[in-house]
Amino acid sequence: QVHLVESGGGLVQAGGSLRLSCAASGRTFSTYAMGWFRQAPGKEREFVAAIRWIVSSTYYADSVKGRFTISRDNAKNTLYLQMDSLKPEDTAVYYCAATARRLPIGTSSAYDYWGQGTQVTVSS
Repeated sequence: QVHLVESGGGLVQAGGSLRLSCAASGRTFSTYAMGWFRQAPGKEREFVAAIRWIVSSTYYADSVKGRFTISRDNAKNTLYLQMDSLKPEDTAVYYCAATARRLPIGTSSAYDYWGQGTQVTVSS
């Protein structure tokens, strides 16, 4: 089992920045990849960014490319999402996820473990 806890969400004005953190505990040694997803009210959960834990290769949704940066700290077992130039359409609950399976990491079905989510609200 892997336990994930997100933090860092909040209210920010358009153009501002936030950094989300996701602390992982438990069987983290088996992690293949971790990712961030988000879900806005009335919408499907969507992929935001992901990182392969060992090689640190990163992947982004087109909607956030150039504005968001995913990174990890192996020593702290923590995943980050730096969000810059935020837009009102970035408003959503952001979820951290982890998987030990070698599946396409841009899809939510690839992930076995999920955090509780953290709210990000961007005002115009």
